[in-house]
Amino acid sequence: MNDTAAPLPPDELAHRLVEVFDLVGPLYRRVQRSVEQGEAVEGLSVGVRAVLDLLRKHGPMTVPRMGRAQAISRQFVQRMVNDATARGLVESVPNPAHRRSPLIRLTDRGREAITAVVAREHTVLREVGGDLTDADVRACVRVLGEMVKLFDPVDVDRAPSTPPSPAPAGPRPG
Repeated sequence: MNDTAAPLPPDELAHRLVEVFDLVGPLYRRVQRSVEQGEAVEGLSVGVRAVLDLLRKHGPMTVPRMGRAQAISRQFVQRMVNDATARGLVESVPNPAHRRSPLIRLTDRGREAITAVVAREHTVLREVGGDLTDADVRACVRVLGEMVKLFDPVDVDRAPSTPPSPAPAGPRPG
């Protein structure tokens, strides 16, 4: 283990970042389950919660911009926006910059809903132990930010490539 302030060599860095991935996946899935369990209280799915939180933080946005910001497909964001619209949490307004891509914004009801969710989450996050310092959190944010930048070019709207079909089984002509 290298506890110095010197940058890690690439191979060692790669091995250490695998440790981060090994924690991020289970953390993400546990948080997702927690949000889903809270859905009974607030009535928000994980996807709708993500849309509302983006709009709370950034103001009105287009569906494509929300997709890029969250690294999820436009189609998924559109389904979440449709759900939120049907429930009166968001509304579409004309976009002066792009006639065919309206801005999505929070309604008062949507703002109230996401404010309640964030307050509940804040209460839960206050319970994190480990005597974490501001420096610990800044280092974590920096590491995760660098990892996000590495994968930023990934096209979330492109379907994953399908592997070639295996060769048929059985004897080959010959």
